Amino acid sequence: MEDLSTIARPYAQAVLAQAEKEKKLGEWSDMLDFLSAAVRDPQLSGIIANPSIESARLSELLLQVADGRLSETGVNLVKVLVENRRVQALPQIAEQYEKARAELEGKRNVEVTSAYKLTAAQQKALAAAIAKRLGHEVELTAFVDKDLVGGVIIRAGDTVIDASMRGRLAQLGASLGAAA
Repeated sequence: MEDLSTIARPYAQAVLAQAEKEKKLGEWSDMLDFLSAAVRDPQLSGIIANPSIESARLSELLLQVADGRLSETGVNLVKVLVENRRVQALPQIAEQYEKARAELEGKRNVEVTSAYKLTAAQQKALAAAIAKRLGHEVELTAFVDKDLVGGVIIRAGDTVIDASMRGRLAQLGASLGAAA
């Protein structure tokens, strides 16, 4: 089976083009977010994975679940994905769409992982510092990983800055191993 991110790429690009044409980037984000959550539901994902469910019935079921939350083109997307047996790729489509949308809007998605939950003020200050360094508006997503002990790991696209205690200890260990 193909990698879902590979399957998702052309759909995400097509959705972005349609969203730009409609001037509804935010509305498409909402629709894709809802659809992604729906297909992750354990009951619904079991139905989606069942090859004996007819496409027409699966489309009808998904549209009932959506209950008016989709535009006409959103409904068409669901039908195309069902027809091509690509519904399971919706979370990856949404993820790639959001990345492309952020790039289009001149924003960078940045993930910050810290040992402790960052306060809103800390997140705001960190986002401002990263935005200044990158020269782009930043959308910051914060995660907690208690294994870091202290410090942070910052991921902005292909750039990773490891300022965690775990990272520093690993560097120290490597340098001590090289010196021996």
